[in-house]
Formats: sequence, structure tokens, C-alpha cells
Amino acid sequence: MSLKRTPLYPMHQKHGGNMIDFGGWELPVEYKATGIIAEHHQVRQKAGLFDVSHMGEVDIRGEKAEEFVQELITNDISALKENQVCYSPMCYPDGGCVDDLLIYKYDRNHYFLVINAANTDKDFAWMQEHKLPGVTLENVSETYAELALQGPLAEEVLQSICDTDLKEINYYWFRPAVKVAGIECIVSRTGYTGEDGFELYTSPDKACELWEAILEAGKGEVLPIGLGARDTLRFEAKMPLYGHELSREITPLEARLDRFVKLDKPSFIGKEALAKQKEKGPDRLLVELEMTGRGIPRAGYEIQKNGQKIGWVTSGGYAPTLGKNLGLALVEKEYAVPGEEIDIIIRNKPVKARTGEGLFYKRTK
Repeated sequence: MSLKRTPLYPMHQKHGGNMIDFGGWELPVEYKATGIIAEHHQVRQKAGLFDVSHMGEVDIRGEKAEEFVQELITNDISALKENQVCYSPMCYPDGGCVDDLLIYKYDRNHYFLVINAANTDKDFAWMQEHKLPGVTLENVSETYAELALQGPLAEEVLQSICDTDLKEINYYWFRPAVKVAGIECIVSRTGYTGEDGFELYTSPDKACELWEAILEAGKGEVLPIGLGARDTLRFEAKMPLYGHELSREITPLEARLDRFVKLDKPSFIGKEALAKQKEKGPDRLLVELEMTGRGIPRAGYEIQKNGQKIGWVTSGGYAPTLGKNLGLALVEKEYAVPGEEIDIIIRNKPVKARTGEGLFYKRTK
């Protein structure tokens, strides 16, 4: 079966992208002239341009659009303003996660949902299954290309070719019809790297033109960035990734995403199970860990205490900005406290690590 390509595939070829199979999509893991570590530092120090056109988008309309979205997600959008964005898990009745997503509010009758690429078909089927009468759902993933410009210089570069004052777009807000290099885009101040930046949605036939215009505007300051650095950036900033920190088997409370689970909301799918888990307390919890022995904690590695399995690594690796080997792990609750010395099983050998707090990257504003 052939891999799917985004509208920006010609740009990846032009800029020397090392292409890989990423969940059925042919996307660059890095670019030959830079590589993952250099691309990581580029985003932390200047700005980087990402192709995230493989993400899924769903348009929801109708008089009961807000009521429907409220039932789907664990967060509460009742106070969300027009042109505001929020993050939320979307759960099964037992509290496990269908996905985590971004919700863009146009108005009470119109929402735009951005979902994980690999979950697009599953999520859309789940939404259709629970659709309320009078609500229309449309999978519009094919009608959008998505670019992300991230880094401390992102605003300065984008502003130079943008007709809207970007300072008026606050964090987790968007504007629906912004002209960037004369191309109409939805522009949101969101991102997945831990840096300030923007996500731009436009017509697929304008994607390459927009990509070139941003690189030209940021000549010397903006470079294309691949999936490899996208993952090290999101991990280093402790951002959850579906299939790792969240999954069908991991609830948002276990992942310590309590602030996105509004149990005081009248109802939502999974509320009863999550309320019970909250009252009792999860049996396992996500922790930060830092290696004290030599080794890198990879996802799936077993964690032991005194020779007994107590959990596993959900994400792990070298954090380039911090210069140390870090991990996120789901462990039994009695060990989910800072300062616990644990063993990561690497190639069948225990390697020392310690749990902690505040180990991950946080941007200074």
C-alpha cells in the first residue's frame, strides 16, 4: 500500500527531507543539511517551520453543536469565547481516551476540531456514533494543509508578511481569515514545542506557496523542521502524546491531566468512571524521571523497585536543551512521588533513575 503524501511533499524533496513512513504518511524525520539535534536547537533559539498537514480536522455545525461537543470532551467549553481554542481529552465510557484534541470555537453553532492524524477515522466514527439530531459533522481533513511556525522569532517573521496584528492573537486564540503573504489562512497561537508560535491552516493548493513565503521572510532565521525534532521538542516540554501518555488504557487522571477533566460539568462521556477514579484516586500515575545511571529510557521499558515491576516508561530520551536523559512513566501510585529511586530495565539490566518534579523544559517569557 502506497504512503499518503501531504500537499507539502514537493517542499520536503526540495529541501532534502529524509522521508519515513509515519503512520502511513510519507513525511521528513529530518533534513539532510541539519539533522534532528540542530533542528531542535533551531526552534528553541530562532524559529522552525513544520508540515503538520497530516493532522485531522472535523467541522461541526448546528444548533446543538456546543451541546454535542460538550458531551464528547472532558473539558468545559461553556465559557469559551468566539475565536478561542481549548485542549481536551475525549474519552470512552470507562475513562480511557479516544484521543486528545484542540477545539476551535467560531460560535455556539460552529466548532472546528483538530485531531491526531492516526486517529482521524476512528475519531470521526466515534463522533458520528454519538451525534445529536440537528448536528452536522464533516471530516474536512482533505481540504486543509497545516503549517506550524514555532520559536522565539516566529511572531517577528510571520508579522512581516501578515495583514493582522499578531499581538492581538493571544495564546490559545485564533483568527479565521488572516492574509499571510496574500494567502488566506486560519491562524492560531498554539503549538506543540513549548515555544511561542502559530499554526496556519490553508487550502492545499496554496500550501507550497505559503511555505516558501515564510522561509523567504525568515531567511537566515527560519529552517524546515522534521518529525524527529518535533518529538524531542514536545517531549522535552512535557507535552502528552496519544499512544504514550494517553491511550485507550490510560485515563487523563492517570496522566495527571485533571485540569482538563471538569467533573462539575453536567455530563460527558466517561464522567461516571472518571468521577469514581477521582474519588478513589488512580492506582497508577504519571511521573517525571531523570536517569542517574548511564542509559536512555525508551518508551515501553519496564520500571522496577526492589526487583518488582511497578510500571513502564511512556516517553523517554535525551533532552537536547537540558542536556540530560529524561523520561515520563506510569507507575503504581505509592511510587509516584518525587525522590523515589527506581530501576529502568535497559537491555535486561537495571539502570538507576530518580523521580522528580520540574525536570522538564519550560520557556521563560
